[in-house]
Amino acid sequence: MIKRIGMLTSGGDCQALNATMRGVVKGLSNNLDELEVYGFDDGYKGLIYGKYRMLTSKDFSGILTQGGTILGTSRQPFKLMRVPDENGLDKVEAMKQTYYKLCLDCLVILGGNGTQKTANLLREEGLNIIHLPKTIDNDIYGTDMTFGFQSAVNIATNAIDCIHTTASSHGRVFIVEIMGHKVGSLTLHAGVAGGADIILIPEIPYDIKKVTAAIQKRAKAGKRFTILAVAEGAISKEDAELPKKKYKEKLEARAKKYPSVSYEIADQIYKEIGSEVRVTVPGHTQRGGEPCPYDRVLSTRIGAGAAQAIMDGEYGIMIGVVNGKIKRVPLEECAGKLKMVSPKDQLVVAAKQIGISFGD
Repeated sequence: MIKRIGMLTSGGDCQALNATMRGVVKGLSNNLDELEVYGFDDGYKGLIYGKYRMLTSKDFSGILTQGGTILGTSRQPFKLMRVPDENGLDKVEAMKQTYYKLCLDCLVILGGNGTQKTANLLREEGLNIIHLPKTIDNDIYGTDMTFGFQSAVNIATNAIDCIHTTASSHGRVFIVEIMGHKVGSLTLHAGVAGGADIILIPEIPYDIKKVTAAIQKRAKAGKRFTILAVAEGAISKEDAELPKKKYKEKLEARAKKYPSVSYEIADQIYKEIGSEVRVTVPGHTQRGGEPCPYDRVLSTRIGAGAAQAIMDGEYGIMIGVVNGKIKRVPLEECAGKLKMVSPKDQLVVAAKQIGISFGD
């Protein structure tokens, strides 16, 4: 009997999407006599508007090392999924119709938190769904690791490594701004791996006076430079105490003066202690390039795990990694939950032990 599966990649891109899709398709094609794979263009947009193509084994050949996604991606906010489009189209109903029109046995969805919430919504609507956890933030609840994270850590670490040589040459304070609005895993790992002196993440609000004290302490010890790894979503202790609405207003006001939080921190450091600060923003390079070997292995395991779940007829799940083992996690248990960095995380504790400041 023929197996028909659909696949889509949604949200921000990252390095190992192609490797994961390859794992799914190879895991199925090597164990089934008849398989049809439909790829949807540009994430949920392709599912909503019926833009898809049938994929063959050739499409999945040679893509293990290829970054980005052969299907294209787009951001479709979860909160707008129940809101009709400009032509009055019911998006959820349209997605279901596309699924049933193609007589799909299941839909494999690769994406992060927002993507997962919509995947769970489709599960609730009666579709057979398997979600595969993709994000450079490693913030998906229910899995120890997401594919894309380690590759991004490598790139962000390399950025800090490169800054080290120029910082030591000039004797300057440098800020390297790492991606991560809500969760600081990427900044934490890259900061430790790159030997940053100060790490600022959203989960540990900072006191600017503690930050400047850490810089001055290094200067007094004869250290010519200081490197700060700062998450996009780093927040001061004062701002962390504001109500959500007030904080949003503060962010809007800040955006008129500074490109990002790092520039504000740089300005504050200069005003406090007179140190010139340079800001480097690796930005979307952290999502780009080829997946690192770790991610290629992880993606292959997750893809093969999804293939096995499809053959077992088990749906409504995320394929995660728990204690080093592939695990099927019910979507209803993990959708809508963020995995934050705990201030008591062992890596935070170890970082503090070796003298890294978190500005707290």
